[in-house]
Amino acid sequence: QVQLVESGGGLVQPGGSLRLSCAASGFTFSAYAMTWFRQAPGREREFVAHITSGRMTAYGDSVRGRFTISRDNAKNTVYLQMNSLKPEDTAVYYCSQGSYRGQGTQVTVSS
Repeated sequence: QVQLVESGGGLVQPGGSLRLSCAASGFTFSAYAMTWFRQAPGREREFVAHITSGRMTAYGDSVRGRFTISRDNAKNTVYLQMNSLKPEDTAVYYCSQGSYRGQGTQVTVSS
């Protein structure tokens, strides 16, 4: 079955960086697009970044220029490099493939 396991979240100061990872299994990873989205308490789910099987990328307006999505098909893993983090980036970050999503990883940006 499809499994997605996020990791790499934590507490970081404003202006800092984190790299999230999402390890995938149960499907042919290289053939599928992958998406990161996030959800903060009391707020709607927000699109963060997307990468196609051909490595074309797209970003949400609030993260474009600060976040970078990438994938390593040999490791069945998708990454989200987050730089210049802001308090408003605080959320649970999820990776998804189609209707599947992982359990999420908490990112907290605070001084």
